[in-house]
Amino acid sequence: MFKKILIANRGEIALRIIRVCRELGIKSVAVYSEADRESLHVKFADEAVCIGPPPSRESYLNIPRIIAAAEITGAEAIHPGYGFLAENANFAEICTSSGLKFIGPSADSISAMGNKSLAKETMKKANVPVIPGSDGVVTKLQDAVDISREIGFPVIIKAVAGGGGKGMRIVRDEAELEKNFIMASTEAEAAFGDPGVYIEKYLEQPHHIEIQVFGDNYGNVVHMNERDCSVQRRHQKLIEESPSPFINAEVRKKMGEAAIKGAKSVNYQGAGTIEFLVDKEHNFYFMEMNTRIQVEHPVTEQVIGRDLIKLQIEIAAGKKLDHKVKNPVGHAIECRINAEDPSNNFRPSPGEITGFHLPGGYGVRIDTHCYAGYRIPPNYDSLIAKLIVYAPDRKSAIDKMAAALEEFTIEGIHTTIPFHKKVMKNELFRAGKYDTSFLDNIILTNKE
Repeated sequence: MFKKILIANRGEIALRIIRVCRELGIKSVAVYSEADRESLHVKFADEAVCIGPPPSRESYLNIPRIIAAAEITGAEAIHPGYGFLAENANFAEICTSSGLKFIGPSADSISAMGNKSLAKETMKKANVPVIPGSDGVVTKLQDAVDISREIGFPVIIKAVAGGGGKGMRIVRDEAELEKNFIMASTEAEAAFGDPGVYIEKYLEQPHHIEIQVFGDNYGNVVHMNERDCSVQRRHQKLIEESPSPFINAEVRKKMGEAAIKGAKSVNYQGAGTIEFLVDKEHNFYFMEMNTRIQVEHPVTEQVIGRDLIKLQIEIAAGKKLDHKVKNPVGHAIECRINAEDPSNNFRPSPGEITGFHLPGGYGVRIDTHCYAGYRIPPNYDSLIAKLIVYAPDRKSAIDKMAAALEEFTIEGIHTTIPFHKKVMKNELFRAGKYDTSFLDNIILTNKE
């Protein structure tokens, strides 16, 4: 086992890793920017090193400074958490070449899954279902017509270098195809300097279901069931739960087997998540793989009874996985509490927290780095806390979450707590009748 680990991250995930290190008897090293000097992860780590000014590119994304911090403190391994450099193959390679254990998959695995086109092709070869569409870039209108006719309308045109919805067009019939093909290509070139687009079948109101996987250094891969992440705004997850109220045991088994095949195809090691879109008929299609621990990992921990951060560290230190897949027991829900104003289009709300009261009781968990008097910097992600509840069944979990949200008090800034209260009261959500369009079509339009 490692004697000292550097955490190349900040906020609640850094604090979460520090706590596991303490439990395992491992010394921890925090790195921090000047904006995070008063954060709890800095206060609770055994050692802390300032790595630069507030901008991420000068601190949390500055690889030479992070490696230097590890070297001067004598750390043996680096845990990247999520975000920042967690899925940076170059960082993983530099850690290895510097004699540091990267607590995550290999650089090759990160690269294979980080390229959307390559990841899709890899999954196809592993017999994992992928969304029907073009093989690579489509440059000619006639090719776009032929592909769309073959897979059937509606289709979605996407920029190969895209993100954030740019260079993306939904086409519902052939008459709309030429106009949207040209518009998507033009917008892609303007936004990314690359006019390349590809075409996929467009899934109407799908569910976003992800499978937690783990691989060890001996070729073993297991899955730890699913999380339903369909409550989203602009493709950003806000509420997650496990097990999903949408899929059944048969679909869970098939998705788990597909996820294992996909992870094994890239010799995966450590924690990862294979994400699927699932249509109304329970057909599932590979979307992407996140080669790191996820923000929403606590809901899986609650229903399978395992500490996934501890398992990450143990696997990196050479532990062999057992092959038992534990079925989920009970129900867990996570609400992401962000420093945002839901009444003002979720505008970020940095500033000082003047009052901070956490809910409690059996089955209530809070992961946070905040406290009364802490000033939330404007430089980073707006996540300030994760509220997780666990109960014997879904109805009880929703009721417990609603009660916990009523008790959760954060003063001095705006938060998403009022938004989450509204979702917990919504009858469609309570009945499990929601998909990825739920927030836009129901909650944010004030429909019931």
